[in-house]
Amino acid sequence: MYLAMHSVHPESAPVPTPAAATLLDRDHSILAFNERVLDWARRPDVPLVERLKYLCIVSSNLDEFFEVRAAPHITAMQSGDQKGLYTVDSFEALAVAAHALVAQQYVLYNDELMPAFARENIRIVAHGERDEAQRRWVLSHFEREVRPLLVPVGLDPAHPFPQVANKSLNFIVRLSGRDAFGRENDIAIVKVPRVLPRLIRMPDRVSGGQTLFVSLSSVIRAHLDLLFPGRQVGEFSQFRVTRHSDLAVDEDEVKNLRTALRLGLQHRHYGQAVRLEVSAGCSEHLSDFLLKQFNLPAPALYRVHGPVNLARLIQLSDLLDVPQLRFAPYQGCYPRALVPGQSFFDRLKQGDVLIHQPFESFEGVLAFLREAVNDPDVLAIKQTIYRTGTDSEMMVLLREAVRRGKEVTVVVELKARFDEEANINWAEMLESIGAQVLYGVVGLKTHAKMLLITRREGKRLVRYAHLSTGNYNPRTAKLYTDLSHLTADTQLTQDVEQVFLHLASQSKLPKLHHLLVAPFQLHRKMIEKIDALCVAGAGCEDGRIVAKMNALTDEALIAALISAGQRGVKIDLIVRGACMLPAQVPGLTDNIRVRSVIGRFLEHSRVFYFRCGKEEELFLSSADWMNRNMLRRVELAWPVTDPALRQRVVDECLVAYLHDGCDAWDLGGDGRYRRIDAVRAAKGTQRQAHSVQNALMARYAARSGAQDE
Repeated sequence: MYLAMHSVHPESAPVPTPAAATLLDRDHSILAFNERVLDWARRPDVPLVERLKYLCIVSSNLDEFFEVRAAPHITAMQSGDQKGLYTVDSFEALAVAAHALVAQQYVLYNDELMPAFARENIRIVAHGERDEAQRRWVLSHFEREVRPLLVPVGLDPAHPFPQVANKSLNFIVRLSGRDAFGRENDIAIVKVPRVLPRLIRMPDRVSGGQTLFVSLSSVIRAHLDLLFPGRQVGEFSQFRVTRHSDLAVDEDEVKNLRTALRLGLQHRHYGQAVRLEVSAGCSEHLSDFLLKQFNLPAPALYRVHGPVNLARLIQLSDLLDVPQLRFAPYQGCYPRALVPGQSFFDRLKQGDVLIHQPFESFEGVLAFLREAVNDPDVLAIKQTIYRTGTDSEMMVLLREAVRRGKEVTVVVELKARFDEEANINWAEMLESIGAQVLYGVVGLKTHAKMLLITRREGKRLVRYAHLSTGNYNPRTAKLYTDLSHLTADTQLTQDVEQVFLHLASQSKLPKLHHLLVAPFQLHRKMIEKIDALCVAGAGCEDGRIVAKMNALTDEALIAALISAGQRGVKIDLIVRGACMLPAQVPGLTDNIRVRSVIGRFLEHSRVFYFRCGKEEELFLSSADWMNRNMLRRVELAWPVTDPALRQRVVDECLVAYLHDGCDAWDLGGDGRYRRIDAVRAAKGTQRQAHSVQNALMARYAARSGAQDE
């Protein structure tokens, strides 16, 4: 079965060249993605605790956005730049969009989510709402658990403004009266330790049959006067500063990358300030003082009507035992192509296996490695590690493999953003017990996901491989959609071996059979495959491209897609996040449709499909279509050559997503995304909504039941 084509608008003007296309702004596209995530927090059909989680996810995403993307805009504003990619205008436009998104978050938090929790007798109780018994309990908690950890700092020439860590909670206080030495220093700072929980549940004896919480900021705010005996507390505000946190290490200048990164981690919390959050009621005197301290322009100030860190409210979901307010639990079934207890090596001799996570369990991948570790005939294990987490069974298995005398080679990407420390710790542990630990290639991130097992079978050495679109992280494997590919294909496993040898020796890659590798030929090959459909022209009337990825920002790939669309190729792009290609622009990109699907699980799989006539190719990949993935990372793409497996990927990862009528958003010619069910309702064509993720969960749950029988 081939992919169904979408309708094409007739051309209303001469076809312009791709150079005439004005690309969408990447940073604004990232913010638009977060607006789509925030929509899940608005949806009444989503359980209440899950709605709060989506609100927290947006806050966490915005933190990372500012930490990684904001510094050049801030610098341009401070320098008064009027030309180039980053200018005063670009900063101001981005600030307007970011402020609007933050305002939406707090309106949703205050006007919808907190009242909805209150209807369930779950409340975060402010100081003014507490009765006398509750105030006594909060005071006791403050004196016992909080006050001993606070060190208020009165500012004067001997006590300069303290170092404030990235994203930490702090208070600024304006005092009247004189200090112990008779001076009128009126500003003090209170830094709040990260070890303190941001939400505290009140005991039943003072909760009156409800589930009540107090926020740490509220506890401190109510007792600020106790921190400054003999002074009067006047104006005050909680505040939080976000800092640029992208580690920059000149790999050509360092002798030991691991040591350099560990040193860099010590300074990450104190990088350039890029955003300041304060309470909505913060006086201009205090906010101006803080802006000056952090050298920030006024638009970098965010006045919020609530806690300055909504992301930390995720703790509320951990503290609540209310199954009716959560998604029904979902456990992916054991991969359908595998039989528990059957040897993976025997099974892979019969053909390749695909695992569609999280609908099928990551346990299949762990079981593959577990068998390899325990099999005395397995001689060597090679694996890449990008994000595996701090508590990983996979790393424990690799350690056991070393203990059993197997040759273990691990390529650990130390520069995986915000996972650097965990990866450094794993690298040091494996090195200490004798594993061969590599850090990839200087100047490149190793983002490829591959595992290679070498086994002695009689007089031969036989290879088995696992390739994946996602990380070797059992926790995120339950939350992200990804595809795992297990194979004993001689040519494909030989290719994987060559990539490992390249990463170890940095010798030139030989010609490979199936794998496409960035930064060498992956970018060029993808463009060639797009261009090939253009060349086919009228000889390929049903030329078709469908690509599913997390982001599309590479300008050369975008230009190739626009050219192909202008020559009649029908193109569907399923892009979860940032997309710079302007779809459905009359006379320019009529043949290109861009869709974003935001669901219960984070869409993470990368699938690239090309068809001309009856000839079709389908690739899985670790890479998004971004310049950094194509040219500054080690990435893989590989074909699915088995017709049955290829059709399964087409059905489950492409066709189903193009027909989602519940969680999908389509990008319009005006550069805006609209939820597909809202569009259909406006057109009067609303029908039973179809959620692709719900359908896949139901399909695999049914198979799990059949397996249990």
